[in-house]
Amino acid sequence: MLKPTQISIPTLVRVKGGALDRLGVYLRRNEHAKVAVLISAGLNASLSQRVVRSLQEQSIETAAWTEVAANDLESAAGLFADLPSDVTAIVGVGGGKALDVAKYVGFLARRPYFAVPTSLSNDGFCSPQSSLTVRGKRRSLPSALPFAVVIDTAVCLAAPKILTLSGVGDLVAKFTAIADWKLSFHVTGELVNDFAALLSDGSVHAFLSHPALDVEGTRLLATSLMLNGVAMELCGSSRPASGSEHLISHALDMTSDRPRLHGLQVGVASYLVSRLQRENSDRIARLFDAVGFWDAVAADPFSRKEWLEAVRIAPSMKSDFYTVLSSRDVLPEVEQMLSQDAELARCFRD
Repeated sequence: MLKPTQISIPTLVRVKGGALDRLGVYLRRNEHAKVAVLISAGLNASLSQRVVRSLQEQSIETAAWTEVAANDLESAAGLFADLPSDVTAIVGVGGGKALDVAKYVGFLARRPYFAVPTSLSNDGFCSPQSSLTVRGKRRSLPSALPFAVVIDTAVCLAAPKILTLSGVGDLVAKFTAIADWKLSFHVTGELVNDFAALLSDGSVHAFLSHPALDVEGTRLLATSLMLNGVAMELCGSSRPASGSEHLISHALDMTSDRPRLHGLQVGVASYLVSRLQRENSDRIARLFDAVGFWDAVAADPFSRKEWLEAVRIAPSMKSDFYTVLSSRDVLPEVEQMLSQDAELARCFRD
């Protein structure tokens, strides 16, 4: 029986142009006068300067300012150990590594975490896990949703397009993840949290209402990815956002000579899995056409051999996680798709 649960969701959400310049205002409104900032190493200097200016204008003291280049558990634990005791909030600014480390430090320190992504490459900026490396292997460690999500749509719109396309790829995975979750219910009896599934599915359709990488599309993509994180928190599982497509991507991360952006791998895997599930394939393909996803992947195609191996070992990536990959030997179907499907064929090389 599913038991009612108490969940913690973001209290402050700002998704608009110029939000970065008001970061200090948002902190001050919530009575934070001394913070630790963890920022992506190599982040555009103008963005860093805007963060500094925003905090200074509100007389907020930066007790620690750390550039994050690696997301290993040891580094995150060290930052937690060195955190000044009078810091009242953790601020993460930039891309995935900095945000994951900042989220984990906030979780360990029991301090409110302000997530300030500068690109939208995946849904990790608002998820209940932190993706860290442990002894060289990527792990998803329990964490907590941010207290605040501050997304400057103008900043994200100016980020490299390939990062935004990665976010689109991670978003469509919700189609295949929900289908896998329901399949597991019918085969294994695993219960589905209907509201979490509905929230995740609805977030994808919100972006489909305006499938473009313009200002409005960026706003919809940001809020959709954020709601995916809330859906995971709601049911205490990654099921609303992660299915067989993520297992394939995890396998690629382990075995590929050159793993690509998470969302690019997940996006292609989502289309492939949707073909196996026999639903949503046309919808995903049209979206990828509209935003230029197919063209971006085809410009730097994947290895067909590596993907076939990843599909083979994907079911072993997570025990007791039933998906369409568990239902039958899908390798012959996948091998045929990679050569005969018009879109997939141009995304792979021998």
